[in-house]
Amino acid sequence: MNPVLKGYLRLARPANLPTAAADILAGTAIAGVFNEIPLESFLTIHLLFLIASTICLYAGGVVLNDVFDAELDKIERPERPIPSGLIRLNSARNFGGILLLAGIILAFLVNNLCGTVSLILVFAILTYDIFAKKSGVLGPLNMGVCRGLNLLLGMAVFGIITQWWFAIIPIFYIAAITLISRGEVHGDNKKHIILAGVFYASVILVLLFLIIFNNLNTLQALPFLILFAFLIFRPLINAYKSNSPKNIKKAVIAGVLSLIVLDATLVVGFSEWWVGILTLLLFPLSIYLSKLFAVT
Repeated sequence: MNPVLKGYLRLARPANLPTAAADILAGTAIAGVFNEIPLESFLTIHLLFLIASTICLYAGGVVLNDVFDAELDKIERPERPIPSGLIRLNSARNFGGILLLAGIILAFLVNNLCGTVSLILVFAILTYDIFAKKSGVLGPLNMGVCRGLNLLLGMAVFGIITQWWFAIIPIFYIAAITLISRGEVHGDNKKHIILAGVFYASVILVLLFLIIFNNLNTLQALPFLILFAFLIFRPLINAYKSNSPKNIKKAVIAGVLSLIVLDATLVVGFSEWWVGILTLLLFPLSIYLSKLFAVT
């Protein structure tokens, strides 16, 4: 592969993009799309537009994150495309901006509510990239809000958002992952790992409560929820026992990729087990891509 092309792909974090698509599948499942089987043609097109939109928005956000971190990365991550000189800073900035614009346009092609949510999401993305990530409290919360808005983007497929409170789940979950990532470079973040573990447990309990309270497919969703808990807690415990940057990075990667399993749990709760399985197939895709491109 051409080194420059690979550099642009590295900026976009390909392994993370299926997790954004899974958010849309979960959001549209909550909205009731998969209860309309066989899907009407306009629903299928709108679903594809939203998946393309979230991929562009996510990719644009992480590209611009590297743009704003260019000076810091010269010290901490000099191998990345921008500090290494593989991709020019202005080129990366333009690339990120085009991706965000494409994401907004694709969302408006679905309906005005999706477009509005995408605009709010872009504002949240830029807020994080520019200054919120520097805050130990605001940064994790801001990142979580971005994921919550991404779920709402899928929920807005019919032009109305119901059961918006499910967006609270990814907010707390991503905040936990962001806390863990604070030790990725230097290690020594046991306090953050403990707090992240509390957040993880809260997410699982709240999700289980909402599934039961809303009389959803509890028995079908339970195996997905158990798998999710195993995938996130195992590396987290290892990172606590051996608090090295390597183990912390593994915990962060597991947390990010396991978003797909979290979303699959929501999909099963609001539709059928087989739709959850289809969503879960994004997980091995992310794992494969993570071996080719960095997740963090």
